[in-house]
Parts: sequence; C-alpha cells; structure tokens
Amino acid sequence: MLKIQIVLCFTSFALMAQPARNPVPPEDPQARQRANAEAMEISLEQQKLSVQRQLQQGPATGDSFFALPRPAPLGATTAAATAPGFAAPAMAIPVPAPSQPCDPLPAPQVDALVDSAADRESLDRDLLRGVIRQESAFHPCAVSPKGAAGLMQLMPATALQFGVMNPFDPIQNVDGGAKLLKQLLNRYGGDLSKALGAYNAGPATVDAANGIPQIPETLDYVKQILSFLPVKQ
Repeated sequence: MLKIQIVLCFTSFALMAQPARNPVPPEDPQARQRANAEAMEISLEQQKLSVQRQLQQGPATGDSFFALPRPAPLGATTAAATAPGFAAPAMAIPVPAPSQPCDPLPAPQVDALVDSAADRESLDRDLLRGVIRQESAFHPCAVSPKGAAGLMQLMPATALQFGVMNPFDPIQNVDGGAKLLKQLLNRYGGDLSKALGAYNAGPATVDAANGIPQIPETLDYVKQILSFLPVKQ
C-alpha cells in the first residue's frame, strides 16, 4: 500500500512539473488595432459599393441620393482645398462624381435639422440655416467639383474628422457642419466674419490674412450669409 502511495505521489509531481499545453497567449494590442483597421476598411468599402450601386440605378424614391454640381452663385467650402498652405490628409471616405440632381429638402425637415444641431452646438439658428443655404441651397446630394458634399459641403477630410460616414445623410452632414462652424467660432473668439471666411477658405488662409482673405468668392460668401441674418434689436 505504501508503494502505491509513493508511486501516485511521484506521478502527481511529474504532472505538475509538465508545462501547460496550448497556453493562452497574452492579448496583442497591435493585433487588435490591425483587426479594428481591417473592419473599418471593410465597412468603408461596403459604403463605396453602396454609393456606386445607387448612382447606377438612377432616380429612385426613399433614401436614395443623387449628386449634382453645386448651384452656381453659392459659396464654396472647397476653396480651402486650394488655399495657400493647406494640406489635406489622406481621405478614406469616397465621394461620388456628379450624376443626377435631387430636390431641396422641404422647409419643415430643414427646420428640424437646424433646430437639433443648433441646440446641440449652441449655435444661432439663422446662422446655421444661412450657411446651409449658401453652401448647397438645401440640396442634400450636392457635390462640388472639388469633392465637398452634402448640405454643408463637407470635404472628405472634414467629414472624417467629425465622424460623418455618409456625407449625403442630412442628419450626419448638418451635425458635422455645425461642429465645424462651432469650432471655428471658438477659434476666432466669436468673430463671425472670420469664422465664415475660414469655413469657406480654410483657417490657414484667414490666419495668413489676419481677417477675411481678399478672395472674391470668400468675400461674397461672407456677405451673403451675413445678409441672411436678422438685425438684432
């Protein structure tokens, strides 16, 4: 009996001394980051394919959107892309080429979008509505020759910065544009003219000019939006 106990004891020690089989490797942060990046790339590729399919299908009802060139006398946020000293980062969000026009949003829908975004960002409603009017004339599918898209004509870099995954979605676009406008107002201490000039021509251009840059398009852009605003008593 004693011999059996000794044998069992040695057997237990031997098993304990053996290394564990198939140990669980520690979590690799780089692997997790790579997996997240791959998932994002797949999501963006799916969005790109969805955009292409909608453009190939032509006019439709519902949530489909169509791109159109920006209406001619409107201001251009895209001026920022050609301003001196401006360098846009690499883009990840595809913007479709101009295709077929779409109707402007009905006034009640515009009011709801403006009220929600203005409350969220503590912006003047008339100011936000004026920027949308000047940028796209309330066309949610507007696309400029430089690639600015949607109601508030967001460049792909700006859309990416503010988490706008579909620039043609009115809610996402106005939310991103309102955040950008608020950021510029804070940057210039509430100076409305400078903030609007930067929305159109880019902050670098406004900083270099120490005011509204003497670009005819930008000067007209600021003038037109300010003319939309009611006189405060």
